[in-house]
Formats: sequence, structure tokens, C-alpha cells
Amino acid sequence: MHMENDNVQLFEDQPIRTAWIENEEEWYFSVVDVVAVLTEQTDFEKARKYWNKLKQRLKEEGSQLVTNCHQLKMTAQDGKKRYTDVANTEQLLRLIQSIPSKKAEPFKMWLAQVGREHIDETIDPELTIDRALETYAKLGYDADWINQRLQTIRARKELTDQWKSHGVEQGREYAILTDEITKAWSGMSTRQYKNLKGLKKENLRDNMSTLELALNMLAEATTTELTKVQNPQGLKENQKVAKEGGVIAGNARKEIEDRTGQPVITFKNAKQLQNIITGLIEDVGTDETNKE
Repeated sequence: MHMENDNVQLFEDQPIRTAWIENEEEWYFSVVDVVAVLTEQTDFEKARKYWNKLKQRLKEEGSQLVTNCHQLKMTAQDGKKRYTDVANTEQLLRLIQSIPSKKAEPFKMWLAQVGREHIDETIDPELTIDRALETYAKLGYDADWINQRLQTIRARKELTDQWKSHGVEQGREYAILTDEITKAWSGMSTRQYKNLKGLKKENLRDNMSTLELALNMLAEATTTELTKVQNPQGLKENQKVAKEGGVIAGNARKEIEDRTGQPVITFKNAKQLQNIITGLIEDVGTDETNKE
């Protein structure tokens, strides 16, 4: 069963963990997250206790909703993967009837929207890119960075497609290979790189400079091409290829540093990088005003 179960969807700025089960073509949602939304509860433990009591009552009533409830591993608040009660759209619509809430109708509309967007994106993948572009723009990234970031998303997808077809398992093994590439081109593990930038669970690529993104993309794109040519099978063989791809980008990094006399890897994260860009724009504006 192929799934993407580290997705977070937002309902009125409240996070709901979701999983797309590919072979079922079905969304599954964390029940406790939904309960938190419907009961307007910001305390996760209280929402969990509410769900446990409701689940027990429904079970005593012989509800099939509880009997058919599945569990999937999702990322918990402490960053660890834990089994979580999940329900599909149909099950959630039935669950909503058991929870008195003024959020019920808006949430039903949101469920329909989530399903429709995934169908739309399957038919027209460009919509996924459009939504990503819109999201990054709202977060304050400049146009050049956004364009580079979207290119890295494409390069990453091409790489993971190759890994999938060469016997690499999604999840832990993808992370191992990614770490191999990162160490080879940057000289640091992914965790060390995040620590340098003061990150915890944030996406590392979203906190890279344009040049860092370019070299990371070079490393992944090179690994993709080497994988096609060398045809490695399984984790161990793919690790060798991943290191090769990373080394090539690492050599490019060293040459850039030799020519510029400046390190490519920066400790600055997204917020700090955006402040620099904002400052540059303001300085240019001041210069133009002084010329008039």
C-alpha cells in the first residue's frame, strides 16, 4: 500500500495530518486532529481524550465507524512516527454527526475541496506547481528564489522516481540516500546542515539560498542521470551512486568558493535570507529616490 502520510492540510489555519493512499485513491485524515477542529480545542491531549471517550461510546453503541477505523503512522508533535487513528472522507462525514459543532458545515465543504484539488492535480499536474508558487509568494520569497525552488521540486521528483524503480523503499531508505547526497556535496549530514541554520522540523530546501538550492539540485540531477546509466539495485548500490552524484556537486561548490573566496554554505535560514533581500530592495529604492 503506497501512501504519502506526512502531509499536513490546513483548515482555518489549524493543521490536520493527512495520508493519500494511492492504490485506494483515497484521503485519510487524523481523527484526533479533526476532533480538535470540530471541538475548537487547541490542547492536543484534551482533543485526544475527547476522541477516546467518543470512540468508547460509539463502540458500545455498535457503531461500524469505530470497527472500520484504521491506523497509520504519522508524525506526532514530538517529531516521532506514531500510529494514529485515521478515517476517510465518508467515515469523517459520519463522525461529524456525532460531534455537535458549528464548524461542521465549513468542515464538510473543506473535505470536498481537499478531494477535488487532488483530483484536479492528478488531471493537470501544473496546478500543483501553481499552488506551490502561490504559497511561497505569500511567505515572502522573491521571484528568482521561487523559480529555483520549483526547479528543485521537479529534480527531486525525477530522482525519487528513479529510486523507486531501482529497488529503493520510500521513507527511511530515501532519507538515507538523501543524507548521502547532502554529505557529499555540502560536507555535512542533513541534520548538521539543519543545525547550522537553526532548524528543527522545517524543510531544509526552503531555507537555502539560491546558490545552495542550485548545487543541491545539481547533486540530485546528477544522481538521477548516474542512476539511469549505472542501473543500481537496492539501497547499498544506490548509496554508491548517490555519493558520486553528491561529490560532483561538491567539487563545483569548492571551485565556486575558490573563485569567490566566500563559503557557499550559509548559516542563514529563510527568515534571515528574506530580511537581506528586503534590505537590498529598500536600499535600491533609497538610491533611486536620491537621484531624483
